[in-house]
Amino acid sequence: MKKNIKYELEYTLNTTPKVLYTRLATASGLSEWFADDVKIQDDNIFTFIWKGSEQQAKLLERKKNECVKFKWLDDEDNDNYFEFRLSHEELTGDLALIITDFADDAEEKEGNTELWDAQIQDLRRILGL
Repeated sequence: MKKNIKYELEYTLNTTPKVLYTRLATASGLSEWFADDVKIQDDNIFTFIWKGSEQQAKLLERKKNECVKFKWLDDEDNDNYFEFRLSHEELTGDLALIITDFADDAEEKEGNTELWDAQIQDLRRILGL
């Protein structure tokens, strides 16, 4: 099913691109904040495990210290994905994590945004921020 709303969320994190990228692109890094456990098959299929449920995603793109892009395997729409992108503001030195995701409607977007906010709080805690 095609999700109608593409949205981006931006979070400023006081860390380095290398440290943050490790938390976004590796099974061990993702299992620290994104899921209870993460396993990788064939180098590009990630299995995310949350309290007994599993969901698999294919790694679509990875650019060191820049971005990581996944597609849920059970999502039938080929256009939908979720992406972590790093943006370094040279003037201020701030590092932003920009998350791109999709939702069916405004209600789902609101729920997803709350979930991302909670996940980023976990990430901040892991990073000591």
